[in-house]
Amino acid sequence: MVAQVIRNVFSAKLSTKYQGIVQNLTNKAPIPIRHFDFKFNPAELDQKFFLNKELATSYFHALSIFLTFGEDVVIETARHHREFINDPILKQRLTSLIGQEAIHSKIHNQFNDEVLKENGYPVELLRAIADKVFEYGIYKLPHSMQLSLMAGIEHYTAVLAEFMMQHEEYLLGSQDERQRAMWMWHMLEESEHKDIAYDVFLELSGDYWVRITGFLLASLTILGGVSLGGYLMPFIRKPSNLINPRYMKDIVESTALLFGSERGVFGSSFMHILEYLRPSFHPNDHDTTKYMEYYKERLLNPETGLLSPYFLKEFVPPVRAASA
Repeated sequence: MVAQVIRNVFSAKLSTKYQGIVQNLTNKAPIPIRHFDFKFNPAELDQKFFLNKELATSYFHALSIFLTFGEDVVIETARHHREFINDPILKQRLTSLIGQEAIHSKIHNQFNDEVLKENGYPVELLRAIADKVFEYGIYKLPHSMQLSLMAGIEHYTAVLAEFMMQHEEYLLGSQDERQRAMWMWHMLEESEHKDIAYDVFLELSGDYWVRITGFLLASLTILGGVSLGGYLMPFIRKPSNLINPRYMKDIVESTALLFGSERGVFGSSFMHILEYLRPSFHPNDHDTTKYMEYYKERLLNPETGLLSPYFLKEFVPPVRAASA
């Protein structure tokens, strides 16, 4: 199956549908920057939040730590390239992306400091590792490659968001309401802005091989670095897990939930991930409109929304003239 996908990818003709041209932005709804206060309480942390599995939950806790660094890359890269965007609506959308990612980074840092660290997770150790990787690796890349990496990271978060919207029971099984609300909000906004980084890349570059190189770097970071942190963290917190038969069983079951071909977050999304290799790929090839409508009502309804207890305010950046 994989061989067939690769043959299809490289036999496909490069489409001009999206090449360097941002399509129909005037028809897109503006994206707001939303502010929340989740009032985290370390005593409420569910250490088996993800389907009652310790290791699978640990992966998402490692993701919460590492993604703040990835979001900072997105923010800095978007700010650097915003001045080169001529289309005022794309520039506005890029500003929304920056704003949403800045709030994501802020909230996850609060969760990491106020909840994970207080429950004995090695937050500072993983931060120190990530800091060196990004300082001496990612930030040394040329701006064109950072732009490609930004688009690649956003592809992975879009795939993850779509999977979670399709499998809401994966997040609803825990009584940890604040952690659940944080992840559902994050998934909603990742899907909401999933095409912006890619459109910016197409507008300013569009080079296929640069795009694929950025995708490979994003894959190494998310599937490699975050996974390594997630798998190591339970042993660092509780060395007794090394000889705990119950935890050994958890490893097998958690790995299936993350990378298994049937139920796995990434395993069952493998073909979706690989679609990025298709020359004519665009994030909007996957239509998540219905999911977005459902989750905006489910999460953001002022009276019944799951996020309403934590919502503070929102605003939409203005559209400025091209010379602004």
